[in-house]
Amino acid sequence: MTSTPAPYSADPTAALRRGLRYGVLGLLALAAGGAAVAGLAAGVAGLWGALLGAAVGGGFILCTALAVLLTARMPAVTAGAVLLGSWLLKMVLAITVLAILDPLDFYNRQAMVIVIVLSLVIVLGAETYGVLKTKVPYVTPPESDRDAGPVEDSGTVQDSGTAQ
Repeated sequence: MTSTPAPYSADPTAALRRGLRYGVLGLLALAAGGAAVAGLAAGVAGLWGALLGAAVGGGFILCTALAVLLTARMPAVTAGAVLLGSWLLKMVLAITVLAILDPLDFYNRQAMVIVIVLSLVIVLGAETYGVLKTKVPYVTPPESDRDAGPVEDSGTVQDSGTAQ
């Protein structure tokens, strides 16, 4: 039995889009599983902690992937500036959200921290898997190279000077 390899995509953002899709799916699975486990272990407070952890941790990572995808076709300097700005904005938002949540007691802190850590690992792993499994060519040969056929070597073989 033989298998036909999957066709590759000529779109340079295909790997980023697939990685983002896998990251979202991984985050949704973690949010559902984490909410169920934390809800059983700590009640409604655990449920809220797990959902907040998924939102904070997963949102933080997915915003980076989304920013990279949106700046993929921009010039390098512009993309770098946008990515740096988005990173700074994410840091400010994460600190602000955690500062707002600190005095509140409707959620379980342990559930939130565990789900934040798991969301970082799972979403990054899912994005990496999606990017690595996408077939994208490294180069696109020009039309003239495709039609020319194989190139023959017309050089001469020289002795390397080693004894045989």
